[in-house]
Amino acid sequence: MASTAAPAEDWRAVVSRKRRQLDAQLPAAWRLSEAVKTSLLEDGRLIAAGAVQKSRLLSGEELDITENYTARELLDKLARECFFDRALDRAEFLDSYLRQNGKPKGPLHGLPVSLKDSFCIEGVATTVGYVSFVDNPPSSHNSALVDMLMDLGAVVYVKSNIPQTLATAETMNNIFGRTLNPHNINLTAGGSSGGEGALMALRGSIMGVGTDLAGSIRVPALCNGVYAFSPTSNRIPWSGQFSGRKRGWPCPTPVAGPLAHSVEDLILFTSTILNAEPHRYDATAPGIPWQQYGAKTKLTIGVLPADEHFPLHPPVRRVMNAATEALKQAGHNIVHLSNAGDRDVAFASRLAWQFFVYGPRNNHISPSGEPFIPSIIKRSNPMFTGPWPVDQDLEPFEKMHRLYHLHLEYLEAWRREWVRNGLDVILAPASQSTAVPHESYGWPPYTVLWNLLDFPSCIIPYGHASKEIDSEPMIITDGVQPSYDPEAVDGAPCAVQVVAPHFMDERCLTAASIIDKDIRLTARTDSEPATA
Repeated sequence: MASTAAPAEDWRAVVSRKRRQLDAQLPAAWRLSEAVKTSLLEDGRLIAAGAVQKSRLLSGEELDITENYTARELLDKLARECFFDRALDRAEFLDSYLRQNGKPKGPLHGLPVSLKDSFCIEGVATTVGYVSFVDNPPSSHNSALVDMLMDLGAVVYVKSNIPQTLATAETMNNIFGRTLNPHNINLTAGGSSGGEGALMALRGSIMGVGTDLAGSIRVPALCNGVYAFSPTSNRIPWSGQFSGRKRGWPCPTPVAGPLAHSVEDLILFTSTILNAEPHRYDATAPGIPWQQYGAKTKLTIGVLPADEHFPLHPPVRRVMNAATEALKQAGHNIVHLSNAGDRDVAFASRLAWQFFVYGPRNNHISPSGEPFIPSIIKRSNPMFTGPWPVDQDLEPFEKMHRLYHLHLEYLEAWRREWVRNGLDVILAPASQSTAVPHESYGWPPYTVLWNLLDFPSCIIPYGHASKEIDSEPMIITDGVQPSYDPEAVDGAPCAVQVVAPHFMDERCLTAASIIDKDIRLTARTDSEPATA
């Protein structure tokens, strides 16, 4: 007998329905005119064009609030006066609380915080970029970190876009489309926390939270020219959200962390969370409060060189050289590290990749019939750099046993290097490139390395690509990594990365604050040649 079941709804119809639902929630007063949209899209460089100011959607007072404060400065102002006429129930409640009690509800009282869509908020849908999740009921719970933020007085006001599968540095899915880089809409915003990176760069958020397994917080930060912190695993509560990778699976482990407009705001977020007893919200979070990291101002800084398989693009090479020279001039002890075999960046990439592809995977694509996005089809990986670290044909238990021991050996090699040189932190490239044209970002060797080691790391925006200074194109022929086109990435933000050992998150952020100040005092990154 033929089946009488109704045919499944086409994925395009599901997406169209979801987009109409979201479009209906946007007030008419918040919509850009067609003339403004056309003008901005023709230019493509939204920040340089003053897109927010030209939109005329915000008053002068609102522009002042969104453009001119750090999170710490805004918190101080929120605690002293009610200057928002908010429609949001949460903000009205906090205003009322402040009036009635004469004090803020918590250390983040009234602070707007944006979240990557992988976080769950009770009563709000979590699609995570899958069409098959569109008709799921709203979340029945908050992620642990959301509960913490609410108890600390924050206003969680928006969830931001992520890529399909969370496994690419191109933030695009078939539901909400592609997130654009506000510095240049022809360049990627990074991923998988690309919505957070773009929102932060356009000052649509003063504090955002993403997640990171191979660079998913730090890549959007470097692509969009903002600050970010990827902590030691579990220090910031992660539980109660969706991930493309099951927790409890062997390393690397996904982490949650902030994106912000200064190192001080990264410290504000991290110290506030750590001092609020996160272990009371998440069983996997250690009960370790924020530890002050001394008053040391002169650091011993190891400088990580480029790996031959992942050569640095000219603007990245230039800002790394400029930052290193600036820190030397500021009196820091600079130690140039080698890319030795037992600490090889390419090997770490292959080891991390073998962990990533180990074991079964959930299939959330087939149920809806939606296609994979282009960057997932391309699926860049580091296996062009050498063989699998462990024979892929081994019996599963034996393979995992060998992977585990290779990981321990790699950790031990870095421990020896750290101790031998008396390092405080490492200064490393944030990526081999700046933001690049869509669908071409490639594998993230200089971020996944630190996930493999579970070392905390911080992104500091520093300088910009210049087609005049970094004028020589660079063609990479492996078909995996991006080539360098001076014209295409002109003006794109550059960044450096500061890294500390496992569980030394406070050292990482404190040193990043010192480094951030010193590189800005003693060097100009946009006027030096891209020397090797």
